[in-house]
Amino acid sequence: MMSDVKQAGAGFDDEPRHRTLFADRVYQLLLTRISNGEYAPDHKLPSEKELSDQFDVSRPIVREALEKLRNEGLIYSRQGAGSFVRLRSEPRSLGFPPVETIADIQRCYEFRLTIEPEAAYFAAQRRNEAAVNSIGRVVDLLSNATDQQRHREDTDFAFHLAIADASNNHYYSSAMQALRTHIAVGMKLHGLALMGPGRGLEKVLGEHRVIFEAIRDGEAETARTLMRQHLEGSRDRLFEGRMLDLSL
Repeated sequence: MMSDVKQAGAGFDDEPRHRTLFADRVYQLLLTRISNGEYAPDHKLPSEKELSDQFDVSRPIVREALEKLRNEGLIYSRQGAGSFVRLRSEPRSLGFPPVETIADIQRCYEFRLTIEPEAAYFAAQRRNEAAVNSIGRVVDLLSNATDQQRHREDTDFAFHLAIADASNNHYYSSAMQALRTHIAVGMKLHGLALMGPGRGLEKVLGEHRVIFEAIRDGEAETARTLMRQHLEGSRDRLFEGRMLDLSL
């Protein structure tokens, strides 16, 4: 499917709906990198060509994603030099206390377990072609990273956000956006736990695939169960099954 994006690039450029769909996904991936500090303030972003190759989409799609970031004041351009991350100091409209301890990571998982399985349930019930294609493209990015034995926290988050978006309930999407940097901490540590000879990356990719397939096929209860199992599995892999007593 990844090759289909590149191969059909010209076709997507001729269809605004498809172009915007993929531009939104590239925007979300770049926004995750900015939010989690991978692209720091005044950091120069890769060129349009580099981003096009990296995400396997056409340059007009990358250009549209960058324009959206620019319009939101997240990046700025220097003529002849490229695009750079802008320092932002304004508070978010919805926020949560920062992750400061290991217990906070566990709390974040606990909270995600109360919303993401339900988001997956409603995504399976309310999915449409655009939403299914959007989630599927992110699964392709995850598959490509796994082939390279890499864990991509930005792409992992984009998968979960795409499912929240597919639920057609903006409260799920807003909560996920507000939790972006909090979730990134757990995903980063979880990614490190997957490295090594145990083929953990392949297992997690399989978990993402079956969630996607359940949503694609409209199997709402299955999607809910699989998302819960996936989050619990990620938490247990990170904590090695030893949960902290949060009552203390």
